[in-house]
Amino acid sequence: MTKSTMGTKLPRKLEQKMQIVGEQIKLARLRRNLSVGQIAERATCSPLTVSRIEKGASTVSIGIYLRVLYALQLEDDILFLAKDDELGRRLQDQSLINRRRASKKE
Repeated sequence: MTKSTMGTKLPRKLEQKMQIVGEQIKLARLRRNLSVGQIAERATCSPLTVSRIEKGASTVSIGIYLRVLYALQLEDDILFLAKDDELGRRLQDQSLINRRRASKKE
């Protein structure tokens, strides 16, 4: 049985977003006056991996991204992902509008 995947290459729009994330992580490191080696040591990964993150490599696991954010004391930033789900809320609100009455309370 073959495994169905989207492939290894991200759509261009997502690649651009990964590059922006990498740039933001790099700027955070530079603002703290830390070297790639120092972040790598604190994140328990290689300097090459940190460099790949800063370039927006999509092949680095999210766990490593989190360790680098932790090394920069930015680990709580991950909690902002999908926090404001505007589309989901609009869809939910639309289903509530179509509904004629509230559900029965027991």
